[in-house]
Amino acid sequence: MTTLYGYYRSSAAYRVRIALNLKGLDYEQAPVNLVKGEQRLDANLARNPQGLVPSLVTDHGLVLNQSLAICEYLDERHPEPPLLPADAEGRARVRSLAQLVACEIHPLNNLRVLKYLVGELGLDDEAKLSWYRHWIAEGFAALETQLSREAGSGDFCHGDTPSLADICLIPQVYNAERFACDLSHYPTIRRIAANCRALPAFSQAAPEAQPDAR
Repeated sequence: MTTLYGYYRSSAAYRVRIALNLKGLDYEQAPVNLVKGEQRLDANLARNPQGLVPSLVTDHGLVLNQSLAICEYLDERHPEPPLLPADAEGRARVRSLAQLVACEIHPLNNLRVLKYLVGELGLDDEAKLSWYRHWIAEGFAALETQLSREAGSGDFCHGDTPSLADICLIPQVYNAERFACDLSHYPTIRRIAANCRALPAFSQAAPEAQPDAR
């Protein structure tokens, strides 16, 4: 059985859950509690020397880290339904949208950065939230512009079927809502998010639906 090591509120693990669900693949979950520091235990460091999640351990023992790499691996091993378009231009656009979220927005706002801001730099909760909301606003403004202006957008980030871009978008929208960010300026993002959340693959991957959320 394929095993996903993750944490229910980890955006990166959330992405992989969506990908696995879209592919219709069976997997089991092994929670790694980031709040309790379990990511730094020897067992997790053996899978991921960065001390992060997710890690995917395949049924033949292959250990994979980094959510985008895992998603593309799953797409190559299980091509249907595809997470990337058939044409090179479409694939480049989807990867660009996905990386805007995963490489530009998320790293500035993940748990270890927020803990460093508070624990090491002494920011209070109000300052931490200001930091979080600033980077969401800056990233989502750029993303909204692309999605609203480019012809490639449809019901989803690219066309009318979910792709790697949507897999990255939805966890970031979830976190923005959790931190009470104002999303009223991003109607295209909100429309696409609603379309995604209407699909079982996305709703079943939501943090509150995971076993370690209880």
